[in-house]
Amino acid sequence: MSDSTAHPRIKCVVWDLDNTIWDGVLLESDTLPQLRSHVRELIEALDQRGILQSVASKNEPEPAMAALAAHGLDQYFLYSQINWNAKSDSIGTIAERLNIGLDTFAFIDDQAFERDEVLSVHPQVRAFSENSLASLSGRPDFNPLYLTEDAKNRRQMYQKEELRTKAQDDFKGPQDAFLRTLDLKLQLKRASKEDLHRAEELTVRTNQLNTTGVTYSASQLGELLASEQHQVIVAELTDKYGSYGAIGLLLISEQPGQWCVDLFLMSCRVMSRGVGGVILTALRMVCRNQGLKLAAQFRETDRNRLMLITYRFAGFQHDGDLLLNDLSKIPALPDYMQLSIDDAMHWRLP
Repeated sequence: MSDSTAHPRIKCVVWDLDNTIWDGVLLESDTLPQLRSHVRELIEALDQRGILQSVASKNEPEPAMAALAAHGLDQYFLYSQINWNAKSDSIGTIAERLNIGLDTFAFIDDQAFERDEVLSVHPQVRAFSENSLASLSGRPDFNPLYLTEDAKNRRQMYQKEELRTKAQDDFKGPQDAFLRTLDLKLQLKRASKEDLHRAEELTVRTNQLNTTGVTYSASQLGELLASEQHQVIVAELTDKYGSYGAIGLLLISEQPGQWCVDLFLMSCRVMSRGVGGVILTALRMVCRNQGLKLAAQFRETDRNRLMLITYRFAGFQHDGDLLLNDLSKIPALPDYMQLSIDDAMHWRLP
């Protein structure tokens, strides 16, 4: 185990366009500007690694997007901000839309003024000039620990999330009614050996919805998986738009007469889906049905207060160093989500 406050790996690269992705200034050219050396290779490599990408450019949006499309690159960028605003504002907007920390952002721009302006507002961002393009791919912070299937599909998952967000914005009615339209299916399963790298990636990437901020390596998770006193549980979610991938992880230690949740984390992409409440409701039902007490560890970080609130809503209260749940007033599982539990977990719901 290790503390996740170490220098984080890059999760999103934000690109300038003029004299960065391509040579020259688009609005001053009568022809399609040529891509700079190493740009296409770097964009494709980052995408395969699961590193998201966006654009912050002072430009006119329609011709800029048309130029990216002409180069076959437009599909790689999420929530692009092509306008005449300060680039610090654009990067702040991108971070908000993606719901990931600014300390996991890299910004590439040929203008030192623009890099300095961003850093004056967001000092945690890592800024690079266009002259760094050839070396960025080899930097350790631009390389994930493992290339998982979820990482390879991350951009597509976020693009589906854009569709969900638009559908929610267009929906007229309460949140529960919208969730019923999604055909949500949540699966809890005992982790397999094949899941361990995905589980490690979750502990490394997930900082906001993480109850302890502690990371686990695949080998450490494998040891827990082999232990009869521990449960390693992966949560996966799908809906009518497709798969969200692995979106949650539970580590439970089995003690005499009591289960203790040593780690509970969820992807920020499912924050508004009620997944945390559903998992904790099912866990409370199982413990009550099997005559077990239920406890949880929580260690406050500078980002995870939402998880303490999630525990509070589920009836957990502080008792010394642990949170305890008296397993009373357990609500019914919501009707907007279908829950399936792997038989190998031996969870018995009432």
